[in-house]
Amino acid sequence: MDIVIPLFRLFEPLDAVGPYELLANVPGARVHFVAPEPGRVADVLGAMKVDVRTRYSEIESCDVLLVPGGAGARLMLNDTEFIDWVRRIHETTRFTTSVCTGALILGKAGLLKGLTATTHWMAMDDLETFGATYTAERVVRHDKILTSAGVSAGIDLALGLCALLSDELTARAIQLFTEYDPQPPYDSGSLATATPEVVARARELAAG
Repeated sequence: MDIVIPLFRLFEPLDAVGPYELLANVPGARVHFVAPEPGRVADVLGAMKVDVRTRYSEIESCDVLLVPGGAGARLMLNDTEFIDWVRRIHETTRFTTSVCTGALILGKAGLLKGLTATTHWMAMDDLETFGATYTAERVVRHDKILTSAGVSAGIDLALGLCALLSDELTARAIQLFTEYDPQPPYDSGSLATATPEVVARARELAAG
């Protein structure tokens, strides 16, 4: 069972590493990181660099494609070769998935047209330019296409995938093994609960 996660310059680290942590524990799963070119890929926060040995074009099929987001996802929208590869790989997958602004890449590839989908709340308008309808749900599934909201939502998506790729008992065991039992100290994790002041501060932080 091959799970492919493309990394690109300025990817959001938790988008990729969170799902990787869970999916790598699915029996029979083999997780492959791929990149535009073999070498060291730096995340958007700057401190984490991942050595990736495989160019994405070397992958002709996979069971699961998981596309992370980050500032680099927007840059990849202009990479016609990469977008064509995503579209082509989608034809071979059991599940094509995205985390955060990775949904914009699926949208650019034409995979979300006419569907409801989710992404980071700051990218909702961008998502709809690709013919999708944004929803604030944390994870959205349409047949084999799954999208998840910002950053940490990828862990929820991955846990659901664990069940789809194995069974619910295994998924629950992976949840326990990773001790995924979120109990955040604040209730500001979505636009529905965050105050206007928190939203404004989040926008300031995102702007750098």
